[in-house]
Amino acid sequence: MAKSKVDGVVEAVHYKPGGEVDWVRLYQRRGAIFSDHILVDRQTFIQHLRAGKRYVVGRRLPYLASTFEISQPVRLVRLSEKEALVVGEAQADHDRLEGVPVL
Repeated sequence: MAKSKVDGVVEAVHYKPGGEVDWVRLYQRRGAIFSDHILVDRQTFIQHLRAGKRYVVGRRLPYLASTFEISQPVRLVRLSEKEALVVGEAQADHDRLEGVPVL
């Protein structure tokens, strides 16, 4: 992983039947290292993004501790009446985490 300042790496997502994110599985930065994977519900994840935390999509490389293969950032897009979670520069009217494995 490049020396970028990220607060976490999103590894997988689970959607509700309506297409909204239910929870994400991610690794959070803990100083110089990352945590084990944790499950974070949609509302908590949105609060982290609102607080200015930076999350990217990626996966942990086997046997390399806090080394990740990362791709694009996760963003919170404000819609007319609600918010949506998107990856990269995509614009969407609903949650759309492309490139994130679905569980």
